[in-house]
Amino acid sequence: MPLQQGEVKGYDFNRSVVEFTMLNQDKVILCAISTAAMDDLEGRRDVKPDQRVEQFMRLREVIEERASRKFFEEQAQSDRPILLRANDFSK
Repeated sequence: MPLQQGEVKGYDFNRSVVEFTMLNQDKVILCAISTAAMDDLEGRRDVKPDQRVEQFMRLREVIEERASRKFFEEQAQSDRPILLRANDFSK
């Protein structure tokens, strides 16, 4: 069963990622996606820091599907965050 949608935590300027959560039954899985990965998905490089959460929301379905797939492919543990990078979407 794929991971379920959690909540959007926000943009971390220092790490250049948008943080979000997914749920594996009742366990919260911490996740993040790099801004480079989101830019590649959208084919643009002009997104400002204060627009990153909006960008995530536009791409949310694709991002969450890939986070779920990565979690199960790597047999990730719920205590380890999932970090999506641009190369995770070229598979």
